[in-house]
Amino acid sequence: MSGAQMASENWARVKRRLRAELGEDVFASWFARLELDAVVDGCAFLTVPTRFLKSWIESHYADRVLTLYRAEATDVERVTIGVRSSGSSPSRDPALARRPSETPRAPAASLAAVPPGDIKAPALALPEEKAEAGEFGGAPLDARLTFESFIIGRSNALAHAAADRVAQNGQAIYNPLYLHAGVGLGKTHLLHAIGHAAKTQGRRVIYLTADRFMYGFVASLKAQTSLAFKERLRAIDLLILDDVQFIQGKQIQQEFGHTLNALIDAGRQIVVASDRPPADLEALDERVRSRLAGGLVVEVGALDEALRASILTTRFEALKTIHPTFEVSPNVVSYVARSITANGRDLEGAVNRLLAHATLTNSSITIETAETAIRDLVRNREPKRVKIEDIQKLVASRYNVSRSDILSERRTAAVVRPRQIAMYLSKVLTLRSLPEIGRRFGGRDHTTVLHAVRKIEKQIGEDNALNDEVELLKRMLQE
Repeated sequence: MSGAQMASENWARVKRRLRAELGEDVFASWFARLELDAVVDGCAFLTVPTRFLKSWIESHYADRVLTLYRAEATDVERVTIGVRSSGSSPSRDPALARRPSETPRAPAASLAAVPPGDIKAPALALPEEKAEAGEFGGAPLDARLTFESFIIGRSNALAHAAADRVAQNGQAIYNPLYLHAGVGLGKTHLLHAIGHAAKTQGRRVIYLTADRFMYGFVASLKAQTSLAFKERLRAIDLLILDDVQFIQGKQIQQEFGHTLNALIDAGRQIVVASDRPPADLEALDERVRSRLAGGLVVEVGALDEALRASILTTRFEALKTIHPTFEVSPNVVSYVARSITANGRDLEGAVNRLLAHATLTNSSITIETAETAIRDLVRNREPKRVKIEDIQKLVASRYNVSRSDILSERRTAAVVRPRQIAMYLSKVLTLRSLPEIGRRFGGRDHTTVLHAVRKIEKQIGEDNALNDEVELLKRMLQE
């Protein structure tokens, strides 16, 4: 029996079990049109005809589908649901596209989010082929996300400068350029801005999300057009890949690594974005991580209050051209910028809420109405839960020693001081007991930890420079 036949039989058994467990009515409503597209590298690619079905299954039955699938096929570790294009066979058109501004989140049971769109496996269209957005010419670039609309502050100035240099220079520099940041801090905006600027120079550009790359590769394997897929992808001038942390599967990662190597060796520019630095992409092949880390790695920092105020002011001014009576005072802008600290998407939500209050009630925006409007967006400022491992890693990096040095028996001054600082921070930033901290520091006795804590407490009271250093480490760990 071939692998495809076995996968098909396994999927048939999964559907029978779903029908038996959930009943005919539930099965007919939600699962009758759920189809298997392929199983690659332990991931089962499923498709449905509508985004609503996809969202409902992911929200309500994700765990059950994966559990039943693993009971029938032990080689399946993950399940991904996509939306197939209307009128096309799921085996030919795996869903790929996402709105450019969306950032994928991993739903329960590792059901990767793959919103609607379509792909025609061999059609990795380049700009001169005038591909439609729905074809595999990459995800469409958002016309709003340009360098002109990007607000620059201290936290993102370096990332902006590097992105602008890459976009304006016809030669591959900082290759690859790797941007990483949390959600809503502007890394995707910079990717789209790079794409727009490069296209105006006539460069061949393709912007892909990780899930689109994965589906494209899977589709090319099924259509037996993988060679054409690779050739077309490697014929471009600039590859922009977003959310690289979601690339999964050994075979897909290998192809991604080959693509990186081929483009870099050919002098083509690559720009990659993720939610973490390359070294922290533990699920990614080590050789790929090394290749990504070999370029310029830039973090897009958290938005400071001044930058948040600038973003809000710009958005309010833009809205006033559409709604001339919409007025927001500087005091309200300052209040919102001070209250919403998480990311740019929450700021956008605040702008929309204030506009709704002003236009629907025909009233002016005061601090009191702003407080009511954005209440659900204000994060509870609870301290971040800090792990001892994070403390050890940060202190080791800060003092230019290794984490293994801190855990070792070495007694040199260059190691003892960082070790004692790490023990002190573990005591004041975690709820771990002294014996537990000792065990996490190479099996040391709790009296050793107590001695370190007391020593650092005494020194920071006498040494302002050390006190400032320790406070900085605390802030970095609690951000």
